[in-house]
Amino acid sequence: MTGQPPSSDGPRNDGYDVVIIGGAVIGSSIAWHLAANPDFDGTVLVVERDPSYRTASTSHTNSCMRQQFSNPLNIQMSRYGADVVRNFRHLLGGDPEIPDIFVHHFGYLYLAGDEGFAATLRASQDVQRQLGAGTVILTPTEIAAAYPFFHLDDIVCGSHNRVDEGYFDSGTMFDWWRRKARQLGVEYVQDEVVGVASSSGRITSVALATGQQIRAGLVVNAAGPRAVEVAAMAGFDLPVEPRKRFTFVFDAAVPLDRDLPLTIDPSGVHVRSDGSAYMAGCPPDDDPPVGYDDFAMDPDIFERKVWPALVHRIPAFERLKVINQWAGHYAYNTLDHNVVVGPHPEVANFVFANGFSGHGMQQSPAIGRGVSELVAYGRYRTLDLTPLGYQRILDGIPFAETAII
Repeated sequence: MTGQPPSSDGPRNDGYDVVIIGGAVIGSSIAWHLAANPDFDGTVLVVERDPSYRTASTSHTNSCMRQQFSNPLNIQMSRYGADVVRNFRHLLGGDPEIPDIFVHHFGYLYLAGDEGFAATLRASQDVQRQLGAGTVILTPTEIAAAYPFFHLDDIVCGSHNRVDEGYFDSGTMFDWWRRKARQLGVEYVQDEVVGVASSSGRITSVALATGQQIRAGLVVNAAGPRAVEVAAMAGFDLPVEPRKRFTFVFDAAVPLDRDLPLTIDPSGVHVRSDGSAYMAGCPPDDDPPVGYDDFAMDPDIFERKVWPALVHRIPAFERLKVINQWAGHYAYNTLDHNVVVGPHPEVANFVFANGFSGHGMQQSPAIGRGVSELVAYGRYRTLDLTPLGYQRILDGIPFAETAII
């Protein structure tokens, strides 16, 4: 089975009940959840400027999943995402062609280098435990017993969870959401939204770069790092910008004798197993917004920042060889590093799904379900995402979350 490519001939109709701007993982999750919702029978158009997704955040993801957040809502979203990954074929109707999604539950391991962060990990673990996550707090002695390759003299404690945490095959999830959405009647077109028109407090249409004006009953902004441009077309400010993140895949001359959990070091460098190799990542030392097409690597950051942190924490990584590297973009919410989702409080048919700040892949199932509920029922029915709405942007009140990578 192969998915139908997006049309380059333009939309088949001059109006749709829902127009989704952006067809990467967030837009496609929303599209599938809408199309599969038995209580929604409207038409859906997905407008994607680059259907190769070559520069999309979706294509540069490290495909990780975790419940180790401090805010209950983030924990609940991620736990739902884990359920979706575990039961993906069943969720999509049991099609035998849909493969199982590979998951490697090596978990996340947050390392605290001081008592302040240790207290934060302990408080978060209590919230996670109450919501059913399997997180445990480990002493340095317990960490060493499980992972004897770590240098831990400067570590106070660790927070670890091997239940529904680790790596998953997000590409399969994304691919099949698109395929099944199309099978259910969602139309994908290759084009770019260049204007959003409104009248009497409602969005009325979107203008495409190819010249067409498309009537829209409701517009969903799922434009990734470019979401700020779409919001501006509608007259709204959105504190989202592209921020660069670096990823390195390397071989070790002396491989570890067991899987390496995704370890978040106090230095800000993180590293995990990646098959027979390893994957490490970090932000730039200086972290400004970048151009949408700026994916240039910092040629010195691995030697200057990443390798010293790796060899300090895992001395066996003294001899290694980088075999692949890339830069991707976070759609970075500068207010609080969390998604903005839901309708504009004054223009109810403009819906945000933006600013995931690195959490988009694992939260895409919950966002797709939530937005589909908003459209079909006018409210959230399963998980109330209201605290993540746009009103907090207007009020300048951050959504509280301490577990940001």
